Amino acid sequence: MTRFIYDQFAKDYLEELLKDYGEIKAPYQVSAEVREIDVYFSPFPEQNLDLQLLGLLGELAHTPAIFEPYRNPVTPEQIGDCVLKLLEVQRVVRKESNEKKIKISEDKIPRLWIITPTASADILSGFGANTSADSLPGVYKFPRYFRTGIIVIHQLPPTPETLWLRILGRGKVQATAIDELISLPIEQQFKRKTLELLYNLRRHLELRQTPQDQEVIMRLAPLYQQDRELARFEGEYSLVIRQLNKRFGSINAEISDQIKQLSLEKVEELGEALLDFNDVDDLEVWLGENQ
Repeated sequence: MTRFIYDQFAKDYLEELLKDYGEIKAPYQVSAEVREIDVYFSPFPEQNLDLQLLGLLGELAHTPAIFEPYRNPVTPEQIGDCVLKLLEVQRVVRKESNEKKIKISEDKIPRLWIITPTASADILSGFGANTSADSLPGVYKFPRYFRTGIIVIHQLPPTPETLWLRILGRGKVQATAIDELISLPIEQQFKRKTLELLYNLRRHLELRQTPQDQEVIMRLAPLYQQDRELARFEGEYSLVIRQLNKRFGSINAEISDQIKQLSLEKVEELGEALLDFNDVDDLEVWLGENQ
């Protein structure tokens, strides 16, 4: 049962991070013999630059993608099942293209990304998966026409670019990623979503606690406070913006962004200081002195 809790967390997590940048189908069923895809992502025609903030995950989601995350090391049989799903999706995409008499470009055909904590050298070599000079360590690709790759989370370098995938790791790798998440600025746009999902994961694990889950539960313990602090920041920020708009008319986006970069304490100070402002110039002076 614990495995299914982690599986559901991984699906919810990927869906939540990517939903603003394309169409999500999770799960997505294909073929007469029903096979269920964990997350099927189709990016919106006009790319949102914020997708780049997701680092490697955003790069994988730049084109249509199937994401199959695994809590435990993936097996050859599971990889084979994933490839079958991909082939069925490709068949459907090409069929629809032919019916509409539209030539489909290479970058519109979905790619498969299997996300696993670890993978043995034997499995990787057995499927012909290799790294390339322009890829990060831990990113393996099958021969070209398979349109498939394996992300080995525990081989990824511990950089901001890989954070959003390392969250799905295990043990120390996941613990380190959670620590990095907690240290991000409170206004970081993906932090709130991830904190909420991780906090929900902790609650589910506590209901069916096993010795293996104890470390994860302990590591997630501080997240409630982080989540509450973030909610407090957002509430205070919204209140200050409403007060400023009421006094001086609509505040432009540049000033709003400056306020969003403030700490919670500074936003609270601004809430008191704005009562003495005569115009927007006073606000700009205050922001200049308190950045």
